Amino acid sequence: MPHFAESLRARLAARPPNVVAEWEARPAAVLIPLFFDAGLWHVLLTERTDQVEDHKGQVAFPGGRVEAQDADRVATALREAEEEVGLRREDVTVLGQIDELITVSQYRITPVIGTFPWPYAFTLQKSELSEVFMVPLCWLAEPAHMEVRQRQPIIPGRPIEVYYFHYAGHTIWGVTARIILNLLKVAGPLLASDI
Repeated sequence: MPHFAESLRARLAARPPNVVAEWEARPAAVLIPLFFDAGLWHVLLTERTDQVEDHKGQVAFPGGRVEAQDADRVATALREAEEEVGLRREDVTVLGQIDELITVSQYRITPVIGTFPWPYAFTLQKSELSEVFMVPLCWLAEPAHMEVRQRQPIIPGRPIEVYYFHYAGHTIWGVTARIILNLLKVAGPLLASDI
C-alpha cells in the first residue's frame, strides 16, 4: 500500500493539472480578421441574423464548429471566414492564436488572428449574417469604451462579470467581448507604439 501512495504522488507531481469541464465542449474556431486602414488597425466583426440556431442577432467573429475535413483549428477558422463573409483563405496571413475559451453554450473556441488586405469585397452568407462592420483596435483599447456588468450565476455564488462595447449601433458582448479583451492583452501595448 505505501508503494502505491508514493508512486501516485510521483505521477501527480510529474503531471501538470488540466482543466476538464463536466461536459464535452464542442470544438470550434473563429478568425479575428485584422486590417490596416487610414493609419489604424481595425478588426472585422459580423452581426448574425435572427434565423441562425445559436446566438441570434449577436455580434461575432466569423467562425464555427470544427468539421471532419479541417486539418486543424486554423483550417476551421479560415474555412468559416470564407463561407460566412467571402474572405478567401489565400488572402489571410495567419499570425497565431490566443487563449481558447469555453462558452456557456458548450463550445471550446480557438481564436485565430489573421490579417487581410484592405479594401476587400465581402460576400455575406445571408442565411447567417446580416452585416459586417469594422472597429478600430485603438477604440476598443480605450477603457472608457468598455462597460462591465455583474450577472448572477445559475448556481448561487460569486457574480460573473460580463463585458460590453457599444460601437456605431452595435453591442459587442459575451464571448466576442472576452476574445477582444484577450486580443488586447497581447496587442494593446503594440498599439501604443504606433505599428
